[in-house]
Amino acid sequence: MVRMTKSGAAHDEYPIGTASGFLALVVALLLLIGGGLMLAQSISSYGVRWGLFSLGIVLLIVAVLTLAGLYTLQPNEAAIIQLFGAYRGTSRAPGLRATNPFYTRRKISLRARNLNGDRLKVNDKRGNPVEIAAVVVWHVADTAKAAFDVDDYEMFVKVQSEAAVRHLASQFAYDAEEIQDVAREPTLLESADIVARALENELQERLEQAGVVVEEARLMHLAYAQEIAQVMLRRQQAEAIIAARTKIVHGAVSMVEMALKELSAKQVVSLDDERKAAMVSNLMTVLCAESDVQPVINTGTLYT
Repeated sequence: MVRMTKSGAAHDEYPIGTASGFLALVVALLLLIGGGLMLAQSISSYGVRWGLFSLGIVLLIVAVLTLAGLYTLQPNEAAIIQLFGAYRGTSRAPGLRATNPFYTRRKISLRARNLNGDRLKVNDKRGNPVEIAAVVVWHVADTAKAAFDVDDYEMFVKVQSEAAVRHLASQFAYDAEEIQDVAREPTLLESADIVARALENELQERLEQAGVVVEEARLMHLAYAQEIAQVMLRRQQAEAIIAARTKIVHGAVSMVEMALKELSAKQVVSLDDERKAAMVSNLMTVLCAESDVQPVINTGTLYT
């Protein structure tokens, strides 16, 4: 049940049989009572009956050893069984159990755990400094690997999670650049599901050595570092203004074009090129102005 990996010897978990603790407890109590009675009967006014006395001592020793082999497990908890340092198996049966009293038992929780990562300052794919942190939900799946293949599996999960987050940040840009007609690549800001899936895959690959299964991993904090936060905020504001202006101008041009077509189709008024230009200028001013436009009534003519 032992296999070799690139890093050396690795252990695979396998089950070990245990007995009912309640049955062992009843047997131990009976042995204690029987041993006590034998000791009491072996000593009398006529002397000590050494045979009966020895048997009583043996029963008491067996009872104590039986009690020493009792242990309890809660649901979603496992016990690693060892004999003088050698791995004998893993018990996952909850409740009161009994095993060899010479076995040592190390309990490991199998429940899901949360790792709230610290905020890390790293560089994204474009070299911009960002602050990033992740939350990881994980649990121990292979108790033998968790106990024997790493020194401290909880610290191993923490360190490898930080390393995975740092590597992830270097693979993605913080946000997408405004490039037209080009398929955008996934980013930390806009592609949460893709980033989470990439983080889960990398974490699972890193933590497999410790017998840990990653249930979920997501970014819980993402921001530009303080030294460039104000600059990036102004850039985002400028991009938002440009995008809004582009939409306003596009709408205004469509409205002016529709107005000219409607006037020409319904023959409301006949406009030459100069009057069309003046009308277009006025409409674009009204539609694209940031503040309310004050109308000016022209009582003259366009021609001198």
